[in-house]
Amino acid sequence: MKYAIIFCFSLLTIGSAFGQKNDEKISKLSDKIEQKVIEWRRHVHQNPELSNREFETAKYIETHLRNLGISVQTGVAKTGVVGILKGKKPGKVVALRADIDALPVTERNDLPFKSNVRSTYNGKETGVMHACGHDSHVAILMGVAEVLSQMKNDLQGTVKFIFQPAEEGAPKGEEGGAELMVKEGVLKNPDVDAIFGLHIAAGLDAGKITYKPGGIMAASQSYQIDVKGKQAHGSRPWASVDPIMASTQIINGLQTIISRESELTKEGAVITVGMINAGIRSNIIPEKATIVGTIRTLDYGMQDFINKRMKEMVPDIAKAFRAEATIDIEKGYPITFNHIGLTGQMLPTLQRIASKENVIEIDAITGAEDFSFFQQKVPGLYFFLGGKALDVKPEDAAGHHTPDFILDESGFVLGVKTLSALAIDYLDK
Repeated sequence: MKYAIIFCFSLLTIGSAFGQKNDEKISKLSDKIEQKVIEWRRHVHQNPELSNREFETAKYIETHLRNLGISVQTGVAKTGVVGILKGKKPGKVVALRADIDALPVTERNDLPFKSNVRSTYNGKETGVMHACGHDSHVAILMGVAEVLSQMKNDLQGTVKFIFQPAEEGAPKGEEGGAELMVKEGVLKNPDVDAIFGLHIAAGLDAGKITYKPGGIMAASQSYQIDVKGKQAHGSRPWASVDPIMASTQIINGLQTIISRESELTKEGAVITVGMINAGIRSNIIPEKATIVGTIRTLDYGMQDFINKRMKEMVPDIAKAFRAEATIDIEKGYPITFNHIGLTGQMLPTLQRIASKENVIEIDAITGAEDFSFFQQKVPGLYFFLGGKALDVKPEDAAGHHTPDFILDESGFVLGVKTLSALAIDYLDK
């Protein structure tokens, strides 16, 4: 028994020394390319492209990977890029993912690399901006590819770099994003054993990481309600069947599903109305109204219940006001679920690289991520990386998807170090 204990202790000591040696390499290589990562991010930020239209972004990534000697696949899920780096020794396959698309948002920041790109979205002219930080995700993963390509002899297995388009959702009538990548076999040939991803967080201090085992982000569904009434002159409402009045009552009714019918002590849930369109001028009661919104759930049983109640409630409320209404609910994104075993296995890596006091467990949030489609197929770990300047209060940080969204670039290098270490540690284990 004594010899067995000594032997195990020796193995742990050797493993610890090996991990420390890799950490030193990762840290040195990451620090060396930190400014390059920032420059890559600024280039992508200044040249944003909407979902399924990331043609130049894809070429930029492809050129970088090929220059590193990494095998490259392009045109995956329309504009996705996949790099494959085989280590010197055989072993498992780990995937690292970054999303690459921007949003239909007009930037208000006064930056030297501010986006002035214009495009059309849903038939409307708009600015285009990396208002969610995907530009930083691209640059960080490009940095990880450079670090790991220089540590090829230390890799026991294969790393697959997945640069994914259309995380924000494909244009209407198109497929896209992680779901299409999975459908086209991105997790196959070679078969991926585990996947890691991160998201920059504009309200979290640079240098910090947050995570949660299990469900960390909500399932997301979009819905559309079409209400049909009877048009009339605005001076004679009694001659109408007012779809706007029916719509307001439908909106009120939907909120009671959350406030009175959902077991919120179990998990949080949200029904939001994001758009209502009806009418064309002040003195016409229109014939139709359209309500569009989102549903966020952290439990599939609650999701099924909320969907069922919405489908029951909407036509019945409309009928009470002599109108007709139909509702369509999209399948949407699944819950972003961090594999319990994998999260426990890799937590020491996060704590070692960022230091234990900077790695914080959080409650689930009602944002959504299509990284969840990868996690449905293979164990995955998704975490948040701080992107807020230390002198900015969290309540003063501009939110994601807003024109004033801004990041502190000092946090990017920790992202490079963390993803690099996760890949190497997972393959070593």
